[in-house]
Amino acid sequence: MKLGRLARAAILLIAPMLSAMAAAQGGGQPAPERALNLPGNVQFVGQQDPSIRKATAIVNGDVITGSDIDHRMALIIASNQIQLPPDEVERFRAQVLRNLIDEAIQIQAAQQQELTIEDREVNQFYERFAANFRQTPQGFSAYLRSIGSSERSMKRQIRGELAWQRLQRRNVEIFVTVGDDEVQAVMRRLEAMRGTSEYHVAEIFLSATQETAAEVQANVARIAQQIRAGASFAAYARQYSEATTAARGGDLGWVQAGQLPAELDTLLPQMPVGAITDPIPNSGGFSILALVDKRQILVADPRDARLSLLQMTVALPAGTTPAQAEARAEQLGREAQAIGGCGGAPAGAQRLGAELISNDQVVVRDLPPSLQQMLLNLSVGQATPAFGSPERVSVLILCGRDDPPPINAPNPDTIANDLNQRRVASRAQRYLRDLRRDAVIDYR
Repeated sequence: MKLGRLARAAILLIAPMLSAMAAAQGGGQPAPERALNLPGNVQFVGQQDPSIRKATAIVNGDVITGSDIDHRMALIIASNQIQLPPDEVERFRAQVLRNLIDEAIQIQAAQQQELTIEDREVNQFYERFAANFRQTPQGFSAYLRSIGSSERSMKRQIRGELAWQRLQRRNVEIFVTVGDDEVQAVMRRLEAMRGTSEYHVAEIFLSATQETAAEVQANVARIAQQIRAGASFAAYARQYSEATTAARGGDLGWVQAGQLPAELDTLLPQMPVGAITDPIPNSGGFSILALVDKRQILVADPRDARLSLLQMTVALPAGTTPAQAEARAEQLGREAQAIGGCGGAPAGAQRLGAELISNDQVVVRDLPPSLQQMLLNLSVGQATPAFGSPERVSVLILCGRDDPPPINAPNPDTIANDLNQRRVASRAQRYLRDLRRDAVIDYR
């Protein structure tokens, strides 16, 4: 996510870019990577419950307070419209604390490398967020306080994101290269797969044992229900998913048939875009998948067509009954079909007392899924059935359509950029792991 280019619905959530792994402390040279030597029957010494985590921490001398956790929780909950079940609050707090620890480590690492984040930069981004809410910075600060958060928490998150971006540019991105031979190999593979389907998938995975399977399945089902009710899939993935994709909001990227476990792979061809699965048992736990998009490799997608549309809307007076609204919608639908295309729309709108809005740059994939295929099936001059709410009903009339050009060959620049981004993300994950290992963290 790039600061300054956030959609309104995600303005408040500038989540850390990497997943919260368990922080391991180490002194001197890091230990070599090898399998852990663990007994089959683990016996704990003493009475402390290892599942209990204290609420605050000191990270290399910097204190994270309970208020810091509360303010960040409020920020995430408000921005993503999350409704936490009571039994999930402590788990959510623990994840937020891990995120704040990562944030502190990143800010400290930037300071140690003399990568200065000026207050004026932070204030500039803060002012942009306020402007997106059509508020002054002072008004935006009052809004944050009203939801239980604070200006300080927001600005600290901005500072952490800027610090991490600059650390990656200095310590990660300069070491990542993509060769022409690699790009050409990918292009050959894509050409061989031309016309086959691929799917843009996001996942949330929670591990389970035989003893906890029922509880975990119920928890995953609650998460799926919250997402279907409008909560952010990415936010839930970052906070709860135990998959390595949690840092990216659960984003698996584009996958082809056969790349996922069989129990997941068979579902994708049957799912409409935007669908969320129920909990799926798989090796070690339960998953839910979201189908973000689908396409055919190296085949132009009809949903990239650009449409010229007229929207004809009739406002309904207060107190309109459902029966009256339905009758008005049917009248609008009949009129739209009979006006003779977009040329007759102004006269038809005048007869109905309707408002007309014209847009010549509508990309099909940007429309609600329920309208996409319907509009692709229309001929120029035809209209959709009426749709709307108790306050207003509308139809869309197709005035023109520009289909996307055919795809003749893979784009080498796009492939190189994708390979580069994947490698940067992987190397950044290892870099943050090393920063965590060297950190001194005292839980209080």
